[in-house]
Amino acid sequence: MSRTAISSAALRLRCKNSLSPSTRPLELPLANLTRSRTTAAQCALQATRSFSLSSPLHKKAGKANKSHARTDSSPPVTNPGQPTPTDEAYDVSGLEAQILQAIEKLSHDLSQLRGGGKLNPEIVESLKVQLGTAGHGKETVKLGDIAQVVPRGRMLNVICGEEAHIKHITSAIAASEHSLTPLAPDASNPLTIQVPLPPPTGESRRAAVDSAIKASEKADKSIQVARQEHNKRLRKFELNREVLPDDLQKAKKRMEEVVKKGHTEIKRISDGAKKVLESQ
Repeated sequence: MSRTAISSAALRLRCKNSLSPSTRPLELPLANLTRSRTTAAQCALQATRSFSLSSPLHKKAGKANKSHARTDSSPPVTNPGQPTPTDEAYDVSGLEAQILQAIEKLSHDLSQLRGGGKLNPEIVESLKVQLGTAGHGKETVKLGDIAQVVPRGRMLNVICGEEAHIKHITSAIAASEHSLTPLAPDASNPLTIQVPLPPPTGESRRAAVDSAIKASEKADKSIQVARQEHNKRLRKFELNREVLPDDLQKAKKRMEEVVKKGHTEIKRISDGAKKVLESQ
């Protein structure tokens, strides 16, 4: 074959190849795009299946999880269960409640004492008043329910709600054990009964102080009774061997501290009341 023929054949082949490339560039991107979409769909399906099939609730609690449950970040216990005998031995809430009742009773008793010629209005308000007559029926009420007692220095003003009650209230005050002599109402204040308080004497002061001492002794005795009851509970735990000896010793020490604190409070209140009664 001559060189001219070879050149002509090569030229025709080169022209044929230059016309065909337009189809391949279009086929490759489409194939790649289809393949990329299929791969993305498969990955999404696999991710969905992997998320739905995972069950972290079925994992067993290992040592790390158990130790984490005992840390401060764990949720509070809503149902701690029944208290153990050791818990009951350390519990002094019942003892403290009884001591508080004794202190409140002492404070009330001391407030009712009369010293230095002064009288607590609550004493007069607590007097029983008998209303009505035998023919129309009798009714007993507290003076404070039908009248108001207002202290005015060495005088008590008893303000009645109705004029018909004045006679009955006057009789109740005069018959009381406090040596009171009510006065008849003035025309300017027809519903007010004035009750002068007798001057203080050495005898009345001593009687008030003696009553304060008796009230404090009664409160101390109430605390001792409460201590005995609590100590019986501890003794029962000891006999049944429900609480360790060391815990019992600590529980008894705690009991004694609470009792000592109660006696100290009783003495403080009593000493303060006696000073006030003696100085008036």
